[in-house]
Amino acid sequence: MMGTASKNPLLRLREIPAGIWAIGLVSALMDISSEMIHALLPLYLVSVLGVSMLTVGLIEGVAESIAQIVKIFSGALSDRLGKRKLLAVIGYGLAALTKPIFPLAANIGWIVAARFIDRIGKGIRGAPRDALVADITPAHLRGASFGLRQSLDTIGAFLGPLLAMALMAATASNFTAVFWVAVLPAVLSVVVLMVAVREPPRPPEIKPVRAPLSRAELGRLGSPFWLVVAVATVFTLARFSEAFLLLRAQAGGLPLALVPAVLVVMNVVYALSSYPAGVLSDRFGRYPLALAGLSMLILADLLLAFGDSLAVIGMGVALWGLHMGLTQGLLSALVADTAPPALRGTAFGLFNLVTGLATLAASVIAGALWDAVGPAGTFIAGAIFSAVALVALPLVRARIGTARPR
Repeated sequence: MMGTASKNPLLRLREIPAGIWAIGLVSALMDISSEMIHALLPLYLVSVLGVSMLTVGLIEGVAESIAQIVKIFSGALSDRLGKRKLLAVIGYGLAALTKPIFPLAANIGWIVAARFIDRIGKGIRGAPRDALVADITPAHLRGASFGLRQSLDTIGAFLGPLLAMALMAATASNFTAVFWVAVLPAVLSVVVLMVAVREPPRPPEIKPVRAPLSRAELGRLGSPFWLVVAVATVFTLARFSEAFLLLRAQAGGLPLALVPAVLVVMNVVYALSSYPAGVLSDRFGRYPLALAGLSMLILADLLLAFGDSLAVIGMGVALWGLHMGLTQGLLSALVADTAPPALRGTAFGLFNLVTGLATLAASVIAGALWDAVGPAGTFIAGAIFSAVALVALPLVRARIGTARPR
């Protein structure tokens, strides 16, 4: 999977297609909107609407599960229709339509409906959008393009909460006002997608797939793709919810008011490292970056398990963000590298479903270990899962390391 990438990551930015920049901006705008709401929603539900923490957990868990399930069907539908942008517009459009419901909602029923429809929109857009990135991008720029999209997406993920906190301070904690402001970037994201992103015509040799989820078509995905999914699943079991980073920092003595800064630090490192990591993966291959990412996660887990000061815990959080930057765009590029072009939507849908379920399992395991043996047990288990994925990497390298991207 060696490419012809330039040595200078900044020069590579000029070579990345304009459509990738537009998709990255769309992702960033929607993330700003969503995170402005999601950063405040649990507090709003509990303090304003009087909802229990159990109900909050159920809402979030079911909503995220819905998003993962929908992804596989939207990805398959994009392969059947031979069109990605249409489904991406529908997905982003649904999410944008839900945003005004949050400031208008008078009871929990409206909030639940909006949250679920928002996650359905996320599920509809996810796999077709990633397949569209692969369709637009030349193979030798694939790592850089996925890395850039991931960087822009992550910028939105930490700007959203920061903007929400600033607006809460400026409006004397007026939840409704902040929720209304969040509507604007969501609407802008849909406008940018419709105007600035052009779906390339399908090559005549790539025909729409009549039944993407049939046994015969799934068999066409091939063993390299399934190996990527298998290793990514084990990897994901090591990467549980970032909520445990917040809890670890608080347990380590960080004042409650400063705990959200943990996610800011993690996401800043994540955003800054994603694009350079993508460029390096185009130049040197995916394997060295995967190796580095898993190594960073093991080191982060060990620091978080045994760190006895906030400085050490902070280093662990920063390394956690670095491992995300090194691996998340990389995994998407690996899916695009190994899946047949006609089945990219299905491949991304399956990948997201399996790794999404692994994320849920990882968080359940992490929570159980935290309750049973404390924070150290949670992060030691993460290091062990990472080590297992690290051992499995040579198998992936042997099977796909010399394969040409499709």
